[in-house]
Amino acid sequence: MHGLLDSTATETESTHTLQDDASTECLGKHLFDATAIDGETPNDLAKIGSDKWTRYPNCIGAFIAEMDFGLAPCIQEAMIGAVQRCSLGYIPDPLKRQVAEACAHWQQRRFGWNVDPDCIRPVPDVMEAYEIFLREFVGAGNAIIVPTPAYMPFLSVPLLYGVKVIEIPMLQRKGGWEFDFTAIEDAFRQGCKAFVLCNPHNPIGKVLTREEMLALSARAERFDVRVFSDEIHASFVFDDAVHTPFASINETTARQAITATSVSKAFNVPGTKCAQVILTNPDDYALWMRKAEWSEHQTATIGAVATIAAYEHGGEWFDEMFPYVLRNRDYVDEQMRTRFATVGYVRPQGTYIAWLDFLPLGLHDPAAFFLDKAKVALTDGEACGRIGQGCVRMNFAMPYPLLQECFDRMYRALFSAGIV
Repeated sequence: MHGLLDSTATETESTHTLQDDASTECLGKHLFDATAIDGETPNDLAKIGSDKWTRYPNCIGAFIAEMDFGLAPCIQEAMIGAVQRCSLGYIPDPLKRQVAEACAHWQQRRFGWNVDPDCIRPVPDVMEAYEIFLREFVGAGNAIIVPTPAYMPFLSVPLLYGVKVIEIPMLQRKGGWEFDFTAIEDAFRQGCKAFVLCNPHNPIGKVLTREEMLALSARAERFDVRVFSDEIHASFVFDDAVHTPFASINETTARQAITATSVSKAFNVPGTKCAQVILTNPDDYALWMRKAEWSEHQTATIGAVATIAAYEHGGEWFDEMFPYVLRNRDYVDEQMRTRFATVGYVRPQGTYIAWLDFLPLGLHDPAAFFLDKAKVALTDGEACGRIGQGCVRMNFAMPYPLLQECFDRMYRALFSAGIV
């Protein structure tokens, strides 16, 4: 693979102008405007046209994992520039290379991972990478472990490929969430050869420690198990938590992992359709180029432009936006310690998602209850696994006043129903 780097150097240098255009500087206009975000109303957000604010009219959208914090100016400028140049054709190889280099730089700067750009390939989104993993690396008739509660498609999509899903509920201890390593090892021993690692974990907000990942890796090595590592929320870690890319730990984890990531969560550009798969096992790279390269053709050129701008020039915007997310997380935490103290809850260490358990209040379908009684749209916990009955997934990356209104509406609904 290092030979590939050498063979593409001349091509990359010859397209330097394209790279400069695609990753336009923010030119001092990248500051995050919290005051403007505070002023956004549900009607304002609905006019933008996202599914999050239009699927359930007149409701607060807290179900889809998108932020409502606008767009980093450097991304907006880069995309406008691409449109002005009419750069909307199929994604070319030089632009794929620039995405890989920008992703590698971000991994190094943010997480200390010196990953070779040669092993980074573009895909439309993380779920496309997951589907390829299921089709080419797991295979019909085999099984994959999905720790639950889980991101909903991790449970539903395998069935489309004839792959059995083994749900293994996370264990809730006093200090937070933990893997059930006994159940995991038992499934490995019975022949399961694949595992979904979501870190930071959507929807419970757990950030895995290095020790936990090494414990998983040791068991995976013993039973020849592959790991799909979804690290799309990697930039969102709180307090003392640290994101460590699974494949970065050692040669063993690098060989076990297929890593998927994207700027879509950190910069709110999921509709631009450009993610990255990091293939740190040379055999995986060879298989990818034989059987999965076609998926790269579906990656959006405009998404590649947005991705390069985000990775190369969006860091300062993200750093100024992040305290807003942290304040929202702290407000959720305060509410769950006061008005909602009887609701099951573990303070999230990462993501911008909270997992709320209303079973202690006798609510078996809280998503339907709050949609009807409070006009708040949340994700039904049962879509995240059997463990999710009575629970909801809440996205708290919304304007702070709307987050306050969200909890006010939920509390009033519970109070009116005589539940609190």
